[in-house]
Amino acid sequence: MKKLQFLLSLFSLSTSILSYAQNLPSLLTEKDINSTFSILAFDEDAQEWGIAVATDNIYVGNSTIYIEPGLGAFSVIAETEPRYAKEGLEKLKNGKSIEQAIGEVKATDDVSHYRQVSGIDANGKVFAFTGQSLHYWKGKASQILGDSYVVMGNQLADDVLSEMSKSFESSSGALAERLLESLIAGQKAGGQISGKQSAALVVKGTHSEWFNQIDLRVDHSKKPIEELKTLLAYHYGRIRLNQALYAKRNGNVERATQKLTEAETMLEGWTGMYARIAGANILMGHEDVAVDWIKKGLNENPNWSVNLPAFYMLRHHPDLKSVILPDSFGLTDWESAIGMLSNLGKEPEAITLAKELIAKKVESSYLNFLLGRSYFYEKEKNKAITYLERALKLDPNNIEAENLLDKLRE
Repeated sequence: MKKLQFLLSLFSLSTSILSYAQNLPSLLTEKDINSTFSILAFDEDAQEWGIAVATDNIYVGNSTIYIEPGLGAFSVIAETEPRYAKEGLEKLKNGKSIEQAIGEVKATDDVSHYRQVSGIDANGKVFAFTGQSLHYWKGKASQILGDSYVVMGNQLADDVLSEMSKSFESSSGALAERLLESLIAGQKAGGQISGKQSAALVVKGTHSEWFNQIDLRVDHSKKPIEELKTLLAYHYGRIRLNQALYAKRNGNVERATQKLTEAETMLEGWTGMYARIAGANILMGHEDVAVDWIKKGLNENPNWSVNLPAFYMLRHHPDLKSVILPDSFGLTDWESAIGMLSNLGKEPEAITLAKELIAKKVESSYLNFLLGRSYFYEKEKNKAITYLERALKLDPNNIEAENLLDKLRE
């Protein structure tokens, strides 16, 4: 009885307390309700489905995004209920329309008036609804259905959804980029009146493997959308870097230069990628630029020094001779040095260094594997076999040496 009286008293609170009315359903139902806005869309050409979302709660990506490539996607916000997505996807699989899939779940949901749900099917057809109770919360709660996309949200400034819609319809580029630009446009229009705490962006496609699908989340931040933008830049920056390396190794220097320049801009701040950026610059003949990235890594993170042995070939550079100290190298440091030389296509230098070390009794199974691999790249089969066999003698479990040796013996 006391609990009932307490709950009833919540409805008689003063106007100042009602400024937090969005939390009343949470208190009554013991669930979390938070102001959120999202965009859900389908790219027919790329066969990708994607959702971008932001909220004033933590880890929004945990419960609001559901995508099954080739079948459809659901964004479930306000009073989140995963059943709309889980059962909805099953209904789509059984031939229901997106409107039926959402409507049939809604018909069995006693508190659908607290929900906001959007969905899209395999062909880009969309449907959405905004629960009636959301209109009593502060700010605007609504949705806009467009051509293969839906924007929706609650507790928003007046122009948020219209600006998100305009942005998406006028944008170009990859689906992930367009979704994020739409989210940014919504935030610039005022976003959620209560602020924001987290953001997420997920894009999955029927032609995508796990490594090129996008699943980015900023779970707790004062600037989650800005950080999400940075993460997406990192995603595409790593791809640009790989494209630069591929182009260089295939003789397309112009493309390699372009892609490396793009990658450097996009990967700024991801300290863990600086070694690869430096290596790419060495490959392009830009040693001074490589040194700048190495120094940048050291300035941003003292522990980045573990990468220094890999840049043994730069030990005489005026800016590095005091930090690259071969006399302090251990075995794994020398392996890093040889491995980088080989990765950069400097096989003769890798071979010379490896043989000098072996002559000094600095030797391991992996060092012999690297030497054998360099001879393999130099098309000296017999020498490659000799050192690969030696690698396996030192460590019969050296699977890389075993696999390369098997290839040579075919």
